Amino acid sequence: MKKLAESDPETQSTDLVAENVEQLKALFPEAVTEGKVDFEVLKALLGGAVDEREEKYGLNWHGKRRARQLALTPSIGTLRPCPEESVEWDTTQNLMIEGDNLEVLKLLQKSYAGKVKLIYIDPPYNTGKDFVYPDDFRDGINNYLSLTNQSERGIRLSSNVETSGRFHAEWLNMLYPRLKLSRNLLREDGVIFVSIDDHEVSNLKSMLDEVFGGENFVCQICVVSNPRGRQSEIVASTHEYLLAYARNVERFVIRGQSLSEEQIQEYKFQTPDGRKYRTRGLRHRGNASRRIDRPNMYFSIFVNPVSREVSLEKSEAFSVEVVPIKSDGEEGRWEWGPETARQRLELLEGVFINGRGEWDVFQREFLEVADGELRTRKWKSVWDEKNINYQNGRTELSELFGEVPFDYPKPIYLLRKIIEGLTDGHDLIVDFFAGSGTTASAMFEANRDDRCGRRFLLVQLPEATGRVDFKTIADITKERLRRAASKIGEQGLLFKGDLGFRIFKLDSSNIRAWEPKSSDLGQTLLESVEHLKTGRTEPDILYELLLKLGLDLCVPIEKRSLAGKEVHGIAGGVLFACLAEQISSEEVEPLAQGIIAWHQELAPAGDTTCVFRDSAFANDVAKTNLAAILAQHGLGKVRSL
Repeated sequence: MKKLAESDPETQSTDLVAENVEQLKALFPEAVTEGKVDFEVLKALLGGAVDEREEKYGLNWHGKRRARQLALTPSIGTLRPCPEESVEWDTTQNLMIEGDNLEVLKLLQKSYAGKVKLIYIDPPYNTGKDFVYPDDFRDGINNYLSLTNQSERGIRLSSNVETSGRFHAEWLNMLYPRLKLSRNLLREDGVIFVSIDDHEVSNLKSMLDEVFGGENFVCQICVVSNPRGRQSEIVASTHEYLLAYARNVERFVIRGQSLSEEQIQEYKFQTPDGRKYRTRGLRHRGNASRRIDRPNMYFSIFVNPVSREVSLEKSEAFSVEVVPIKSDGEEGRWEWGPETARQRLELLEGVFINGRGEWDVFQREFLEVADGELRTRKWKSVWDEKNINYQNGRTELSELFGEVPFDYPKPIYLLRKIIEGLTDGHDLIVDFFAGSGTTASAMFEANRDDRCGRRFLLVQLPEATGRVDFKTIADITKERLRRAASKIGEQGLLFKGDLGFRIFKLDSSNIRAWEPKSSDLGQTLLESVEHLKTGRTEPDILYELLLKLGLDLCVPIEKRSLAGKEVHGIAGGVLFACLAEQISSEEVEPLAQGIIAWHQELAPAGDTTCVFRDSAFANDVAKTNLAAILAQHGLGKVRSL
């Protein structure tokens, strides 16, 4: 039975460096020796693909190497459950995590890698006034506990004033490792949206190009957030930006916006099998619309005058020849080349233009997509709808709180537009700069209206507000979620979806670190007999196990009494945990047999881990016997804490 220590990989977040080395080893085994990469061998294997120039294209700043290393350093923290602050703890699939998002993102790597459909963040804009980062990065968990007044180390917060010589660099150092970690969470068809203004938009885009790859750039949307404009500026700014990057742009799809009844009426034509569509001309209009501009896009298309079908070959049935001629009689060109037209013939039809007395070729735009859902109109690069005005965000908070306890809240309409355009079903949505909680509030409303079961995972630093009622921003986040959920419930709708959320708080690991006191080694040895920290509960330990073993924080947990001991069966038998404080030699056999029977009943696919409290066993013989009995029945992965 392996005893887990604080330094063990199983008690830490994902070791991204080790994973990178393993991936290199799989591709180039000869370049990795005893866990170390031989760069000379690797360069030889890659040949001319290695860029060794001193000056390279890209965004560089002071501290970038250190910021990259921060993303690769595992966390030894944990997330402690807070059922008393949560809503519908037993049934909800939503999560609200209070803590430094850098450490939280590290802890989420094992459980949520490749599972997130949408990440939306609204980070500090670096205006010289907003909170950016704690001044000391050397010790993530202890630093976080200090800045939130949970320990005494005197770490101060920085507002990153504009007079700083590294004003932009410090902001980049804050955001860079968080973006690196967030990319790992996205599904192959996932996407990240980031709100920003003019202060850092150029730097942010360059950084996103590096982290996600420029080829995965989706769009830069101009959001008209303040139609009146900021009158204090030389030119009154009326807008902010949304930058979007896909994990893999080839797998990414935007659902777009739902069509209004009026827009649906535009699809007035219908195929014999009942599919509605509208048409637009295939001839290119506007710039570069002449034949000499794109000669390869000038070619003949042949129309069947009876069926209106088209072909690229002339025949008896396809007897009418059509070429792209502009309204002034000059030779034009089609929007598609001949190969594209050949692949999309079913989307083309011949149309007789009575006013001209001749045939033309049009494209069909269908109302329905392949999965049978209504087709939606593409997003435009400028969003200027009335409801997207950021003043609406203040009004929405005021309606919930009777005041506006949070500066610059985003409007629900903005987040609903993103959420509804990109997610459905039970997609997971993450916001690790949660602020007032607009993302979750918008998701509640979207689920209510389209009956989806989307989930959210929010992260918010408990940054002090100076208020008496809501002492931290995280307190505002949690209270907004409660009030937003309650408001939907009070509306008397038939919505039976998930309006709850589980709250977790970042803290140091439940596993005691070996910290000998030179002044009293005897007492230190006595304290180290119990491997778990005092004051930590069974749920604290259970949820750390879930995190470190890569299980969702909302997986079902069943509890049974076996041989008089409380045993937890987690995720359908993927994990069994018995954290009883005492297990005698006589209790080992019935306890092991009870776990074996439960495991056989659940029959989980894959390996099962069994965990026990190390100090609970009467002696080493009892511990060894328990592990041996479990191993005889296929439960060989047994650990102690």
